[in-house]
Amino acid sequence: MADVTNELLFEVLRSIQERLVRLDGKVDEVKQELQAIRTHQIAMQQDIHNIYATLTRHDARLERIERRLELTESPLVP
Repeated sequence: MADVTNELLFEVLRSIQERLVRLDGKVDEVKQELQAIRTHQIAMQQDIHNIYATLTRHDARLERIERRLELTESPLVP
C-alpha cells in the first residue's frame, strides 16, 4: 500500500475544499432560480385571482341586466 503523507492528505483535502466551494456556488444559483420561479408563480396566482374577480363582476352585472330586461325565467331578488 502507498505511504500516506501529510502533503498527500493536504492535497486531497484542498481538492475537496475547492469542489465544495464550487458546489456551494451552484447551490446559491439554484436557490436564486427557485426564488425567481416562486415569484413568477405568485404573480400568476394574483393574475388568476384578478381574472376570477373580473368574471364575478361581469356575471353579477349580466344578471342585473337580464333581470331588468326580464330575460330570466325566474327573477332573482336583489
